[in-house]
Amino acid sequence: MKLIAANWKMNKTQREAEEYVSKFLPLVKDVTKTEILLCPPFTSLCKVSQMLEGSNVKLGAQNCHSEKKGAFTGEISTVMLKDLGVEYVIVGHSERRWIFGESDEIIHKKIVACLEEGLRPILCVGERWEDREAGMTFKVIETQIKLALSGLDAFVSKIDIAYEPVWAIGTGNPATPEDAQLVHRFIKDLVGPVRVLYGGSVNTSNAGDFLRMPDVDGLLVGTASLDPESFFQIIQASENHHQQEEGG
Repeated sequence: MKLIAANWKMNKTQREAEEYVSKFLPLVKDVTKTEILLCPPFTSLCKVSQMLEGSNVKLGAQNCHSEKKGAFTGEISTVMLKDLGVEYVIVGHSERRWIFGESDEIIHKKIVACLEEGLRPILCVGERWEDREAGMTFKVIETQIKLALSGLDAFVSKIDIAYEPVWAIGTGNPATPEDAQLVHRFIKDLVGPVRVLYGGSVNTSNAGDFLRMPDVDGLLVGTASLDPESFFQIIQASENHHQQEEGG
């Protein structure tokens, strides 16, 4: 089943989150062939969790800390997230890597913390424009994955990977579906049977094109997920793709 995930990033107050979910749930109530995930800011997790109870929409967090508790001012543990009903955690997003200086070693520890609490990490990987221009895309991604998943071969089935080329995130300049397919195939050949999402300027116009690629198993959507109607259209593209596959 394809996973369509919304990463709201640092957007929406609790009231705005409530308004969103109130509009969104009726839109997706009949969705049965696509896994839907909302990742609001920490401040809205509790309320959104309550609103999603009994629905077909799952709850995710945008980040976590690797320790369960302690003197880590401003941080949130996987224990706390699980207590709120969170099932997924985005780990290693490029904004965490480049703005906040998170290393592959830190990301590895966060993945371990997620797995220990039964949370499903979505490991984000991707190259910068200069890496792409230098022909280093596959090398960069291989390094990120090998360090982040070191010693975790037995847990691959409990981890998702999101390919998000850094140069495509929030720029309106996505990778082509064909480019994404090449990288997704590379990731699966490297890791094994893992679900790989594409993220990076996904919108209502291009979602269907990405989902038609054989190794694109879902989408991690940023800006286009901030409007419930737009996000629903992307989910509908996944539903339509599934129906077409069933129809042969």
